[in-house]
Amino acid sequence: MTAPLRPAFHEGQVLAAADLAATVEHARGAAARHAKYLHDWGIAEGLALTTESRTDPATKGRFVEVTVSPGMAVDGTGREIVVPSPVVLRESDFAEVNGADGLPDEPYPVFLTAIDRSGTGSCAANRVEETYQVLFGRLGDERLVAEQQAPPVGTPLASPPARWLVLLGYVQWGDGHFMGVVPTARKVGPRYAGVRADTVTARSGSLTLRTSSAVEGQPAVVVSGGEQPELVFGLYQGGGAVSPLMTVAANGNLSIEGSFSGRMSVGSVLVTSGIATDGMLLPLPSGVTREQVADGRVVVHVQVTPRTVPTATAFALQSPVDVGVDGDGRVRCRVRVYDPTAAPAVVTEQPGAVDFLVLAAVPATNGGDQG
Repeated sequence: MTAPLRPAFHEGQVLAAADLAATVEHARGAAARHAKYLHDWGIAEGLALTTESRTDPATKGRFVEVTVSPGMAVDGTGREIVVPSPVVLRESDFAEVNGADGLPDEPYPVFLTAIDRSGTGSCAANRVEETYQVLFGRLGDERLVAEQQAPPVGTPLASPPARWLVLLGYVQWGDGHFMGVVPTARKVGPRYAGVRADTVTARSGSLTLRTSSAVEGQPAVVVSGGEQPELVFGLYQGGGAVSPLMTVAANGNLSIEGSFSGRMSVGSVLVTSGIATDGMLLPLPSGVTREQVADGRVVVHVQVTPRTVPTATAFALQSPVDVGVDGDGRVRCRVRVYDPTAAPAVVTEQPGAVDFLVLAAVPATNGGDQG
């Protein structure tokens, strides 16, 4: 396999068809290598499966007409696949692959692939239409997408193009018609084009990453430089604006709009307190789970102090009998009450209450952060 050859010409040269073709192929090869090695292949724009409700005139049953919206994809060979106008899927093409009695409600994959079509007529005989073909797959054929292997480095674009399947989504079948579409089935969905880069720079001084091109309320990240560099995580508001939810300033200061929760850092202590009665399970500080306590990531310290229980007279004497907390964090509190003014004088034992203080701490270990 040789390196790419660039045509070179000189004055008075007679140009053969091969010379002119080589000029075109050199440019096509450069574009394909750029698309293949600086990007991840997939859908770049559009190509969604849309539906429109229809009625069968014979059975009066309802079904849908499925259309592929205009768009563009780049396949794994670096070839662009352009669909310039909407394409209505033909039920006869589906039946040819899966039979007219396809399994109802099962998702059948729909693929897009590149093809070349030679021009016809005197004016178009020296033209090749770089077009596309929509294919239906059988159940499970979506696995073929992941099995595709890109050609080796330096391989020119094939003519006719090698078949490369781009998954568009899935159609559902029933009663001889399409009944619906789903984007993902059996954990496989359409693949979208991406960028391969170790460094991304913004000439404007601000770089925005969004999960959707124009959907408000979706997550967005803004990295901005200039006089006040900062990192902002928020929600896209349209027109390029992002409503901040979390901001990290250049000096490391963190500002958040909501509450903060997460793992505890080494050496940190969380506290909760209150009143508990006999048999009550003591609560843990917010952000601490019993699993963290059980496996030793968090150490809990508990202090309980018995409270005076209400009595019938002000002369009753109280004495704690049992005050503590068991291994599960449940309070034990029994109080002995003696009323000398009662006739006859009696001693009773009853459940009591305690003031509690719970401290949860992450111990420092040689292993580092245990949060």
